[in-house]
Amino acid sequence: KRTRVLVAVTVSGEGGASPTACCLCLCCDPIGWQEKGKGGSMKAPKLATKSPVPADIECAHSVDPVNIGAIARELGLSESEYDSYGKCKAKVKLSAYQNRLDQRDGRYVVVTGITPTPLGEGKSTTTVGLAQALGAHFDKYENKVVACVRQPSQGPTFGIKGGAAGGGYSQVIPMEEFNLHMTGDIHAITAANNLLAAAIDTRIFHESTQKDEALFNRVVPLKKGERVVSRSMAARLKKLGLDGKPFEEFTQEDMARAARLNIDKATVTWRRVLDTNDRFLRAVTVGQGTAEKGYNRETGFDITVASEIMAVLALTTSLQDMRERLGRMVVASDIHGAPVTAEDLNIAGALTVLMKDAIEPTLMQTLEATPVLVHAGPFANIAHGNSSIIADQIALKLVGEGGFVITEAGFGADIGFEKFCNIKCRYSKYAPDCAVIVATVRALKMHGGGPDVVAGRPLADEYLSEDVGLVAQGCSNLV
Repeated sequence: KRTRVLVAVTVSGEGGASPTACCLCLCCDPIGWQEKGKGGSMKAPKLATKSPVPADIECAHSVDPVNIGAIARELGLSESEYDSYGKCKAKVKLSAYQNRLDQRDGRYVVVTGITPTPLGEGKSTTTVGLAQALGAHFDKYENKVVACVRQPSQGPTFGIKGGAAGGGYSQVIPMEEFNLHMTGDIHAITAANNLLAAAIDTRIFHESTQKDEALFNRVVPLKKGERVVSRSMAARLKKLGLDGKPFEEFTQEDMARAARLNIDKATVTWRRVLDTNDRFLRAVTVGQGTAEKGYNRETGFDITVASEIMAVLALTTSLQDMRERLGRMVVASDIHGAPVTAEDLNIAGALTVLMKDAIEPTLMQTLEATPVLVHAGPFANIAHGNSSIIADQIALKLVGEGGFVITEAGFGADIGFEKFCNIKCRYSKYAPDCAVIVATVRALKMHGGGPDVVAGRPLADEYLSEDVGLVAQGCSNLV
């Protein structure tokens, strides 16, 4: 499939590249954009823009958000296909995709950027602005438009980087709700991740204090004369070759094999998480209580969006698929070097229940009432750095043929966009119709040999005055 590439360059990097310019390029016919589709009757709020552009918070508060029910209806969602979370947010059910399997997909546009400076170059702003330009200003085309973005972590939000709602008059609103708790997806991941961490330590503790038969009776309990076998335990018995053997014929060795995971605690890779930058939790010792009978080990906390569960959420395509992916997560090795999974710990089902609402994308809006699906937020340096496949699936069906889905590949093109192509697109089977590359003069100068750009420090003079030579040298990074 042929993908068209647009390069959008801005001077400052503060407001993103020109969404209107990108929009004009997209709507020129070379890759078949169509002047058809069902236009809605809802009018976008009128922006009373100011120059110079005021602070982001003032821009975000310059309009009253449209009731999310109106946004949903404009997209063609029925009341049974979403649940409102107040007046400005809604969870879109997976049935919104299943109910439209026969409908043709819309156009798939991905926004990425040149290798950024630590200050960011405006990908989110361009993503939101492009969606606004297509959705609120190009009435001639009357096509539905949805932007798909990641949910920000509270770590960067309260750090130097700040929020991720966009900037200026190209923002997702309400920006406070977008940048903070939203609909609780990250909190659900925190709960699921830490439940698994607790299960690991508890399993090691109980295996060290109980005999084989007592342990077997815990994991395969006897109720009313029959053994109750969970889905996870059935999978383990099958893996051990014990699934066809009657329980009354189990030997002591069989019970031990079925019930004991024999986790080597030195190999445990699963850490606890918290969606806060707290450097003093990076390394901790657990098991210091008297009730733990001297059991302890060194571990630590990561930020929640670094959890593998976040990566699973972003790549899953259904509740069943998520259940299987969660079960396959490797958390440690046993004393023989074999991998130990969440399924082995008999906890994959519980993790799925905790994540049953988080699998649904959150519907929000831009300052000009363009729909936005916010879902997942894995980092690109440790995962793949893109919003969810599910959000893109739903959006492509909702906009329909001739509509536009603007999805953002996080971080720079050398990591987020590369993983968008090599990981996300391979799993989703989608291929973008167009890629927008955001570049700034500031980043081009840095890649051309300019001084380091350090967050929190004033920019060097080279970035505040014209220097065509640095820009020209930096273009090798862009090309």
